[in-house]
Amino acid sequence: MSSALFSVFLRSSIHTPRHSSFCRTIPALVSSSSCVEGHRQFSSTSPSYARKLKERPPPSKAKLAAKERRKALKARKNFYESEKMPLVEAVKVLRAVEATRPFATFELTIKTAMKRGSTIPKGRINLPREAKEKTKDRVLVFADGRQADEAKRAGAEFVGGSEMIEGVANGKYPATVILCTPALIRTITPRLGRILGPKGLMPSERRGTVTDDVAGYIRRIQGSSEWKGDKAGTIRSAIAKLTFPPEDVVKNVRYFVSAVKKATGNTVDKEASSKGKGSKPANAITRVVLSSTQGPGIQISDA
Repeated sequence: MSSALFSVFLRSSIHTPRHSSFCRTIPALVSSSSCVEGHRQFSSTSPSYARKLKERPPPSKAKLAAKERRKALKARKNFYESEKMPLVEAVKVLRAVEATRPFATFELTIKTAMKRGSTIPKGRINLPREAKEKTKDRVLVFADGRQADEAKRAGAEFVGGSEMIEGVANGKYPATVILCTPALIRTITPRLGRILGPKGLMPSERRGTVTDDVAGYIRRIQGSSEWKGDKAGTIRSAIAKLTFPPEDVVKNVRYFVSAVKKATGNTVDKEASSKGKGSKPANAITRVVLSSTQGPGIQISDA
């Protein structure tokens, strides 16, 4: 080996570790031009930070409702879900199911379409044979003069004029039925509309609770019970006891269904049409189901 080659080899073996250690210990000062060509280059890029995950907003009421509907569709259906029976046969099946529970109750469920803009179905009824003990209505009447005296004689518990408005707003009068004469309806509406409206107690001409014949209305509701649907348009009511003869159960069901059909506009009101009043849009009945305390719900085909 010549002396020139030996000197080059010696210089490379001595200086190479220095360059490598320098580049490793002070990487921030090292660039592509600072280290000897051919050696490993070190990056001076700053470390990347972990990406922060955005929190998902809580689901809306519409999404929660859609999720519940999908869950209900996937749930195991009742044996009688897709089967329809005549009313008489359904009563026999439920009586057989409840053979060991003589104090069970028949319940009727009526589902209405409840399109947008439809009012919640509501009414009063006096069944041929009552399934439960009636509760006495506490009637409040906004009336003056002779009509106020007639209301008191008919059995109204609270009777007065505009002086009762604040008491009603503050819950002083625990009334279950509120009537008003046409002369006072504009006086009470601004103060009580938003209070009594959501409770279903605000007098209205459509329901007949704004009337000059206050005494006649009170006499008509005596002995009757109120039924009302929920926001989805579903009406539920105890319709008979298991101890009732099948004929009485059938009578009660027919009577209740006819009352709901009339209230929802599914039957023609001849009296209203003869007076020239326009018929209100029908809220279609989509399903009628009869069930018992521990028995299945059976859809009625001839309701």
